[in-house]
Amino acid sequence: MPETAAAWMDTSLPPRERAEKLVAAMTLEQKIAQLHGAMETIDIYALSNAAAANGEDLEQLAAQIRIERHVAGIEELGIPRFRITNGPVGVGMGDGTPSPKATSLPMSIGLAAGFDPALAREYGDVIGSETATLGQHVLEGPGVCLHRTTISGRNFEYFSEDPYLSGVMGVEVTRAIQAHDVIAMAKHFVLNDQEYERFRASVEVDEHVMRELYLLPFEMVVKDAQLAAIMSSYNRIRGVYATENRPTLTDILRTEWGFEGYVQSDFWSCRSAAPSLNAGMDHEMPDAKWLNETNVKNALNDTSLELATVDRALIRRYTQMFRFGQFERPYAPGEIDAAAHGAIARRIGGQIAVLLKNDGELLPLDPNAGSIAVIGQAAYVEQACLGGGGSSKVDPLYTVPPLQGLRDVLADLGGSATVTSVTVADDLANLAEAKRAAADADVVVLMAGLIATEGADQADANMLNDQNRMLTELLGVNQRTVVVLKDSNPVLMPWIDAAPAVLEAWNQGAEDGHVVADLLFGVVNPSGKMPTTAPRTADDTLYARNPERYPGTDEGDGYPVIRYSEGLQMGYRWFQGQGIDPLFGFGHGLSYTTFDVADVSVDAPDGVAAPVTVSASVTNTGSVAGAEVVQVYLGVPAAGQPPKRLVGFAKVLVEPGATEQVTVMIDPAASNHPFAVWDYAARTFAPVTGDHTVYVGTSAADTPHTTAIRGA
Repeated sequence: MPETAAAWMDTSLPPRERAEKLVAAMTLEQKIAQLHGAMETIDIYALSNAAAANGEDLEQLAAQIRIERHVAGIEELGIPRFRITNGPVGVGMGDGTPSPKATSLPMSIGLAAGFDPALAREYGDVIGSETATLGQHVLEGPGVCLHRTTISGRNFEYFSEDPYLSGVMGVEVTRAIQAHDVIAMAKHFVLNDQEYERFRASVEVDEHVMRELYLLPFEMVVKDAQLAAIMSSYNRIRGVYATENRPTLTDILRTEWGFEGYVQSDFWSCRSAAPSLNAGMDHEMPDAKWLNETNVKNALNDTSLELATVDRALIRRYTQMFRFGQFERPYAPGEIDAAAHGAIARRIGGQIAVLLKNDGELLPLDPNAGSIAVIGQAAYVEQACLGGGGSSKVDPLYTVPPLQGLRDVLADLGGSATVTSVTVADDLANLAEAKRAAADADVVVLMAGLIATEGADQADANMLNDQNRMLTELLGVNQRTVVVLKDSNPVLMPWIDAAPAVLEAWNQGAEDGHVVADLLFGVVNPSGKMPTTAPRTADDTLYARNPERYPGTDEGDGYPVIRYSEGLQMGYRWFQGQGIDPLFGFGHGLSYTTFDVADVSVDAPDGVAAPVTVSASVTNTGSVAGAEVVQVYLGVPAAGQPPKRLVGFAKVLVEPGATEQVTVMIDPAASNHPFAVWDYAARTFAPVTGDHTVYVGTSAADTPHTTAIRGA
């Protein structure tokens, strides 16, 4: 590195000033080389031959030459190789390239079910720590798109159908990741709420709907967590690709929200050179399909692109790299503390499972219950359920399969129960054998689920298909039968009436076996709440009989157009607005104990013009310690608004017979605009006149405590 490089390597200067000095010293060719990733197609045969010739393990060699997500460094300028890893459910390179091993965490949908910002901080801390330990600069996560439908293949990477819950979780995960001097990258901006035809589809949505729902969690993460980067999505927005959409990438993101980070394309979502850079996209990944020398120089020559725009894109990224000290940090990968991080994953996992049903208090199981038969298909019985497929998949440091987990926990408890298993064939050919095992056991644990994947949505509104037949046939054989679901999404449950107890464990990751065993035997009391509504039937969904809502229709341009014509009625807002009773609603979740929420008060002397304080007492009226989530919803007196919107929540652990106080503050100045709606005329969020209703309870459907407060 020449002496002139000292100007931008001066750590006493502000990050942006350092970035400006660096870019000013670069040649045009160097600038263009830094606008894009340098990932190349892997020749697995050549790689294998090289490994054999060097006597090295294939994975080790791949890790050494770093063929995954990166931007090539420029040694003479002191620019390091820029290393990027995928998230958001752990450190996973994905895309078919060999990846370093990391902790496989529970899926994001499960984390949101915890309704606990502290859990989100722990979750993000593990991811940030491991990203830094592995020498990476960027973690592509969190994902904060919404669960508009329960069949989206990537919902497992996202948090919830609710924008406020998604934003709260996203803020805490982002803060924790960036505390390790790692760039967090929220994704996918914006309206990437389905995987069907994601490279082609165009989303049509009213602006107030986009603002109040789909943009809101991104706004919260930008404003409250000082987010360093955003990933633009594949889809079109009103006919224009998201990577070329200036209203979202510049007008909203930067001018309105004050975002100072950079925008990266999703892999191959960049569709142009000049239009993308002009709109506000700053970095193309994973290669130079568009931002190569030929295209960029041609655009500069014909003045469709200005050199200042190229400089702007680089300055934005380098500012964040300097902000986190990434130029000064040597590449020195370390070793992840697998045991310590696994223990955190296990603790998080126990707090996010949702007890959906527990007739006759079948759960928790007695460790001395006799014989326990675990029955299900191989993906759920023989191995840990690591979660969704695609680029976010984590190569785990270790896994705990179901039987091992059950036996470990039984041994810790000194229980005498024995555990055996029957793996049901995918074609159910051995169902008779499974029935005999169920009939002969003292307790039956049926394991089933859904493992979604990036790039495809599920069919049949998340019917478990052959697994549903398996469950229907086996339920009723033994009255002491528990169903454990391991899902990427809420699923339809046509067998629900025959199931005495149902536990939604989600895709748990590496500690699956221990987490489920902890919950089944009552070592941990389940306290998760549904982050997304489970419909009773496919006919109850917002897109049933409405193909224009999903999967979209060709309106003449050749690509599918998906119209969010349901407006603000999405998720629990849809079910309440339509008067439809879901199977398990948003916020629902049982416990091995019982609670009484009382003494609810709403302090709002100035109405919605000042912070409103909601207080309540939570008494544990049962016999075991447990946690309850007090949820606060708001009814806004404006046309088109849903009956309720979540504006606050608090999770509290209460010992048997004890009472704990809970306080939830609702601030009108908060980034989620709790008392406001989008005002088209003023071009901003604005409060509403008239009385608002504050609802307090333990789910969207169970809010017995109501109070009216004065509007604007």
